[in-house]
Amino acid sequence: MNNILLIDDDPELAEMLTSYLEGEGFILEAAFDGRTGLEKIDTGEHELILLDVMLPDMSGFNVLSSLRNNHSGPPVIMLTGRGEEIDRVVGLEMGADDYIAKPFPLRELLARMRAVLRRYETGRRESEAVPTPPANRIMEFGDVTLNLSARTLSLENSAIHLTSTEFDLIEQLALNMGNIVERTALMEKALGRDVEFDDYVLNVHMSNLRKKLGGHVSIKTIRGRGYLLAPPAVEPANGVR
Repeated sequence: MNNILLIDDDPELAEMLTSYLEGEGFILEAAFDGRTGLEKIDTGEHELILLDVMLPDMSGFNVLSSLRNNHSGPPVIMLTGRGEEIDRVVGLEMGADDYIAKPFPLRELLARMRAVLRRYETGRRESEAVPTPPANRIMEFGDVTLNLSARTLSLENSAIHLTSTEFDLIEQLALNMGNIVERTALMEKALGRDVEFDDYVLNVHMSNLRKKLGGHVSIKTIRGRGYLLAPPAVEPANGVR
């Protein structure tokens, strides 16, 4: 059973989710303020965090910032107000894996939880697996070195921190370099989502990835279809252009 931590000051929500998720094979623990939530996160017992933006003692963003500064995981789903698009953008930019707007259907929350956990577990298993020879698991293009076994990326030999989602995106694009990767394929393989979900989260994660890679990598948007990682330009010999 997966251990889930809810950080939210609504005891009725906690009671409802505890009952519902128990029937779906999850164990839910609740913290009703940010500081208590951080203390519970430090135990390392939880595989997923459900984090409300509005908490009585601190912002959910502060909790997320502290978590991402001190831990590599676990994944986080932000709980936001239905009309607060800025909260969703900020949460994703700070390293949240997904968001869901309140009030939400329980089955939608469950689907998003399972998608995030499935993607997180897949990435963890791959990083813990016995690596194959480096030639098969390391990709180099331009100034970028992508280590598929260690799930790391460096630019000009300097490590760049990527979230699990961002790494999944660049991995899919790199493995298909020069070819269009359809949005639906990225939704399913990198985000773990079924195609019926809106793809707003994909847009934000892709924007974050582009910012981190700067001008070192060209990720082209193919309108109406998906994205393409352009092969690095090859400098012609003898300075001929």
